[in-house]
Amino acid sequence: MSGHAITRRDLIGAVATSVSGLMLAACGSSPDTAPGDTDGAPYALVSEGTLTCVSDMAFPPMDYMDGDTCTGYEVELMEAIAAKMGLECVWLPPTKFDTIIPLIKQGGKADVGASSFTITDERKEEVDFTNAYLDSNQGVATLKSASVKDEGDLDAEGKRIAVQSGTTGEMWAQENLTKATIVSLDDPVQAMAGMSTGLYDAVAADLPVVSYLCTQSYTDCEVSLEIPTGEQYGLVVSKDNPALTEALNEAYEAVVADGTEAKLQEKWFGAEL
Repeated sequence: MSGHAITRRDLIGAVATSVSGLMLAACGSSPDTAPGDTDGAPYALVSEGTLTCVSDMAFPPMDYMDGDTCTGYEVELMEAIAAKMGLECVWLPPTKFDTIIPLIKQGGKADVGASSFTITDERKEEVDFTNAYLDSNQGVATLKSASVKDEGDLDAEGKRIAVQSGTTGEMWAQENLTKATIVSLDDPVQAMAGMSTGLYDAVAADLPVVSYLCTQSYTDCEVSLEIPTGEQYGLVVSKDNPALTEALNEAYEAVVADGTEAKLQEKWFGAEL
């Protein structure tokens, strides 16, 4: 999700049925050291010696599929965190974004939701969050030929704004573009593809993602508006597993301290944020 307006720290039962048949994806990383004996650990894991993570894998450059491989900033960050914990990081198959929090709350399938979740009071009623690991704003992408100057150019009858279902981008559009038609989709890539072909007038999503997609995949589009929402991303953990939240926080701080986080930000965003 690209470095226009994110700075480090200071910026930026249906569910059970749908996941019951999931097997672990072939996206895993071994720890730097052999996995520790988690039998005596204060936290619970779905599978001993393994940190099982879940994402929608549709949010480049944060997390996405490159063929059959899970990749992106969050994927590599979780691998580094798991290694600090002496665990192997594995990923469930891509899971629809708005089902991940219910999945974590339900328990038994994944230990951590890592899918660029903005920390909100509403979500805190359902799950726990780790400390923030990245800050973000919202961005509105349009075709370069659209000449959008402000929200008023989009807040009009007949305008169609594409968003990802269950996200803060959807909430922002619904609250601020009340005259337009808000179209909720599964992921921002689908939204950008539709806008590029003229199906939608704009896409509202996390700024790092729309910036990345405009520069990498949809070069006929641009970020026309940057919305300073001051969001923070956190990892999602079950309220029944507070010791895991604490362990993840400690491991993240170790990843920051040894310079791994800075290297990942340079790799995926072009600069340390």
